[in-house]
Amino acid sequence: MYSTPTYSQASGPLTWLRRAEAWLDARGHGAWIAAMVAGFVLVWPVGLALFAYMIWSKRMFSRNSEIRPVCRRFGNTMMQSSGNRSFDAYKKDTLRRLQDEQDNFAAFLGRLRDAKDKAEFDQFMADRSGDTAVQEQQGDK
Repeated sequence: MYSTPTYSQASGPLTWLRRAEAWLDARGHGAWIAAMVAGFVLVWPVGLALFAYMIWSKRMFSRNSEIRPVCRRFGNTMMQSSGNRSFDAYKKDTLRRLQDEQDNFAAFLGRLRDAKDKAEFDQFMADRSGDTAVQEQQGDK
């Protein structure tokens, strides 16, 4: 009697491709991009095929693999209890402090971008008003 092969028993190119796809998915966008670049370098049709597949399957534009890559990599151990209440309180406080620092840094970068944008706009307005004054002086002559 014949039984249908299970996933681990199955062989052939499609099974190998599915395992490769799962392996790349587990590592995120970076692995897909590295595989595509390697494909272009080694055999350009392979890189082109990977690029087409990434676009067709929407792997390039999905955010699913970018959500909490650290948690996925470590199996969500960051939020699991260690069993020691003192350590868990310390870990919670440290993670909160790090999140606050990250939020403060993001706010700082936002203020920095805003200041740069304002300086560029002020420079544009100064150049524009200078050009208008030069044009008026040339028009008076």
